[in-house]
Amino acid sequence: MSGINKVILVGHLGKDPEVRHLDGGVTVASFPLATSETYNKDGRKIEQTEWHNIVMWRGLADIASKYLQKGKLVYIEGKLRTRSFEDKEGHKKYTTEVVAENFTMLGRKSDFEGHGENSQQKSEEEHGTGQNNHSVAKEDHPMNYEKGADDDLPF
Repeated sequence: MSGINKVILVGHLGKDPEVRHLDGGVTVASFPLATSETYNKDGRKIEQTEWHNIVMWRGLADIASKYLQKGKLVYIEGKLRTRSFEDKEGHKKYTTEVVAENFTMLGRKSDFEGHGENSQQKSEEEHGTGQNNHSVAKEDHPMNYEKGADDDLPF
């Protein structure tokens, strides 16, 4: 039996995704993600925050650059990857990252308004005058994105 390398995180972006374009037009986005847990110690509430380095490639990176921003709540699935590099002094360093395979934006619909939508289309939908009038709940509105999707549209 082969091993399993699966990571599931729900947290807030520590900063906007940093996007780079590599040789051959390959896009990579990276950002820190904060996850927090709370526990009681000696009758006091303690919050512990863990920081994770997230990396997204190709189409997933393109979508992340359009829709993800510092502070946004996101669900991420991926795998752990450790790589090595040399620092400026020539010392070998190691870093462990979460290579995202898909993500879901979490939160209220208002958290996503103005991202990737034509403002005229959005206005028509809100006022029931557009041809694509459909009902969308105002509460939670997750948006799913997966690596290898046929297109880069979030719907």
